Amino acid sequence: MSDLLNFDYLRSFIAVADTGSFTRAADSLGLSKAMLSNHIKQLEALLGVALFVRTTRKTALTEVGIRFRQDCVKLLEDAHRAIDRARQDHAGLSGVLRVTSTSEYGVVMVVPALAEFARLHPALKIQFIASTSLLDLVEGRFDLAIRLGRLRDSRYRARPLAPMRLALTAAPAYLEQHGAPTCLHDLHAHRFIGHAFMGNISSWEFSTPFDGVRTIELAAHILTDSTAAMLSFVEAGAGLAVLPDFAIAPALAQGRLVILLPDHTLPPNGVFAVYPDTQHLPAKVRAFIDFLRARLKTSSHTEAPHSSE
Repeated sequence: MSDLLNFDYLRSFIAVADTGSFTRAADSLGLSKAMLSNHIKQLEALLGVALFVRTTRKTALTEVGIRFRQDCVKLLEDAHRAIDRARQDHAGLSGVLRVTSTSEYGVVMVVPALAEFARLHPALKIQFIASTSLLDLVEGRFDLAIRLGRLRDSRYRARPLAPMRLALTAAPAYLEQHGAPTCLHDLHAHRFIGHAFMGNISSWEFSTPFDGVRTIELAAHILTDSTAAMLSFVEAGAGLAVLPDFAIAPALAQGRLVILLPDHTLPPNGVFAVYPDTQHLPAKVRAFIDFLRARLKTSSHTEAPHSSE
């Protein structure tokens, strides 16, 4: 009976079931493929049933395996919950908290929060990975991702942390040379700096004071995959750009940027905590989400951009 409660066997089984691959499962757990295969072999021998149907092209669960996975997930979640409670009651948060976000938002908002959180929980180790792409949380063994905009990936669970507002911006020097747009139609006469995520043509929905919602498509004269680079281009007078509030707040306050068409607003976006789809949220993850949400609520960077004109 005790052999069946070998959590290493159960974790290996769930990893293969969720990834559909012994290789990807081994990578996600940091095990050799041979060791993981041995875990599955031992577990099937102890149970006396086949959990997987293996072919040269894929690995799929048997009917017994499907039911067993559901029971195993609940068992491991209950065990982790009990361990979290015991650790937290005894010595606070511990272990490793592995977080990913964009480099720009990470530097401005996430890393300072992680630094303070680490100070409050000295037994907890922190790992922060910055990336411009949407990393796979399971394969990357991430506890949490802080993502911006509008969520598209339904494989994960998400919790909203704060609003994020977008604004059309330009540098005063650019406007002195090219003039300021007075309506959406005028934007076509200006140089636009776009994000590679949206491609060469960016489509934006503006709520206008008189015409309701209007959509405008802007061709990028300059394209980059970095919000920080977009901001630098705008401050250098290279053109106009739609940028998030957290990135432009210091430049607005110092007069290096201004908001264009301030009575035309873009749809609200958000900052989200995204984590693997599991019923049990580890105490360290839950605690950091609550901590970051409270911190963002009081942060001036989440206030609405304002015009400095």
